[in-house]
Amino acid sequence: MTSETTTSQRADSGEEIRQLQRVVIRFAGDSGDGMQLTGDRFTSEAAAFGNDLATLPNFPAEIRAPQGTLPGVSSFQLHFADFDILTPGDRPDVLVAMNPAALKANITDLPAGGILIVNTDEFTKRNLGKVGYDDNPLDGDDVASFQVHEVAMAQLTRGALEETGLSKKEAERAKNMFALGLLSWMYHRPTDGTERALNEKFAKRPELAEANILAFRAGWNYGETTEAFAVSYEVAPAKLEQGTYRQITGNAALAYGIVAAGQRSGLPVFLGSYPITPASDVLHELSQHKGFDVTSFQAEDEIAGVGAALGASFGGALGVTTTSGPGLGLKAETIGLGVALELPLLVVDVQRGGPSTGLPTKTEQTDLLQAMFGRNGESPVPVIAPQSPGDAFGTALDAARIALTYRTPVLLLSDGSIANGSEPWLVPDVTDLPDLSVEFTREPNAPDGSGDFWPYLRDAETLARPWAVPGTAGLEHRIGGLEKADGTGNISYDPDNHDKMVRLRQGKIDGIPVPDVVVDDPSGHADVLVIGWGSTYGPIGAACRRVRNAGRDVAAVHLRHLNPLPANLGDVLGRYRAVVCPEMNLGQLAMLLRARYLVDMMSYTKVAGLPFKAEELADVLTNVLADMPADTVKSNTGNGVQA
Repeated sequence: MTSETTTSQRADSGEEIRQLQRVVIRFAGDSGDGMQLTGDRFTSEAAAFGNDLATLPNFPAEIRAPQGTLPGVSSFQLHFADFDILTPGDRPDVLVAMNPAALKANITDLPAGGILIVNTDEFTKRNLGKVGYDDNPLDGDDVASFQVHEVAMAQLTRGALEETGLSKKEAERAKNMFALGLLSWMYHRPTDGTERALNEKFAKRPELAEANILAFRAGWNYGETTEAFAVSYEVAPAKLEQGTYRQITGNAALAYGIVAAGQRSGLPVFLGSYPITPASDVLHELSQHKGFDVTSFQAEDEIAGVGAALGASFGGALGVTTTSGPGLGLKAETIGLGVALELPLLVVDVQRGGPSTGLPTKTEQTDLLQAMFGRNGESPVPVIAPQSPGDAFGTALDAARIALTYRTPVLLLSDGSIANGSEPWLVPDVTDLPDLSVEFTREPNAPDGSGDFWPYLRDAETLARPWAVPGTAGLEHRIGGLEKADGTGNISYDPDNHDKMVRLRQGKIDGIPVPDVVVDDPSGHADVLVIGWGSTYGPIGAACRRVRNAGRDVAAVHLRHLNPLPANLGDVLGRYRAVVCPEMNLGQLAMLLRARYLVDMMSYTKVAGLPFKAEELADVLTNVLADMPADTVKSNTGNGVQA
């Protein structure tokens, strides 16, 4: 095992139980093998046990790829530990491969000495040939460096379900639960929650609930009774901040944040959306919360979705639309209309691999420039990004606060790894959530005493215009995409007025106060700063830990607010001899920062559809430090001694 072993003991049964600090497990199989369900159930039990955790689901784009082929491989990686962790792990300590395709697609990630559990029933000549194996790799040197456990999962599952009356095919579908039971035994996970969840999931098909539970117990019993598994493992609960926790995905956290924003603002929430991977789960989740005055509208296309949401905002609701990269392009004109109308609108973009349809189930950060500038004319909007699944809740509240206070569309940039990943989330006290209450204009406001309503009379502090609900007597006003006269809102083609309105809209966004960035620089003497945004938070943080543990100094800054940028960012960037900016794009933030602050930086980029690994970023930072003159690189002892 590559995970740290702190103690070991011998149980009364003679079984050795090793105490570990952390473990990374990857379940991999065909897209129809239920790997996502298996991983999710193991994750739920780890969360209930009190471990800190992070997950990385990875599934094919095809709804049903050819069975047993490499394009059809689905996997779920879980990192759980007795301390706070930041990533789903670079490499699995344990790989569960349900067929040859899963083995071939994942074997290169398993380090020497890792545990490999293989469902041998699928290693037929036909299945081996599908992925280019001439011979069974389990019989050769390909797996010689691993701890290999060959388990006939399908056969053992059929045996366990023999008395249920299910067909052979139906019985074999439960083999993922056999694998879950075996891994639950290996890591001493509780079982009651899984059995309860299976009963709930198959409540309308009790025979399937029984079959899956029997398969789950069979896997557990196999680990308990076979001599092949002489060792099991324990990972103690993590020491987390006191409170109530639940496992949460990024998409669920976004949905809950939107619901909370509606409740704290006192406004109905209207979601106008069109299903698109990986944002669809936000629509699915919000559709379940009608009791909180949430209306979800599945439109016929992306344009209709955002149009309905903007119309709802005009009507006095919190308008929300969700999408991914291609859909954001389609929504651009209506977002620009929202800029001109100066109405609150929350636009959630869960980024994925592109361009066009691209890699719909994979992750990227390639929409930043589109979010900043992807509209005609000067149409500035605030841009904000969560750093992790749990952080998506607070980010949604923050985005709603900005939209409502400053009467503007706000773009929230999540991504696939945040959306589908999960972590423990400290459930907040509702009374601690920000007050987002809105005061609608209810009386005429014309400064000339005429008794008219001026829809573009601005607040002196925020530059926001008044928000009047249609139908309010005496507050009839005109809206539309044509330029408006400052104050009165009348249509205006006057050049000076247009120049003034463009600058007012830009000034409104530029004037939004955002928190200063906080520099993570434990020694206070680092020469190298690494800066990131969005889901690079975890890999950057884990990489910095590795570099510091190796005795070198490095500082880190993470941006939630991308437009406007924090006021102190330029000063922070100027303090360091070298700045490194890792992004899952070709350097979009780095380009913006270079242009804004005239600070050179190293842009380290990746567009593979997968998040950074901590080890690769640690290598990048180590190399940057190594290339600096020795007399300028300080140790991390905190006393400024030169290296």
